[in-house]
Amino acid sequence: MKNLKLKSARAAKDLSQEQLANLCDVSRQTISAIEKGDYNPTIKLCISICKVLDKTLDELFWIE
Repeated sequence: MKNLKLKSARAAKDLSQEQLANLCDVSRQTISAIEKGDYNPTIKLCISICKVLDKTLDELFWIE
């Protein structure tokens, strides 16, 4: 399932996939794959993304 919440939060911070990837110490392809729903990130990476985007795990990764 696509992670549109992550994509939206990233855009709201005016960050490219590359910029977010650099801040989280992963590749741009990893961020792209998470947004497309092709990759399930580790909890460590989820927390790193949340810190950079000032969001909670629930806000970005909870599936309703």
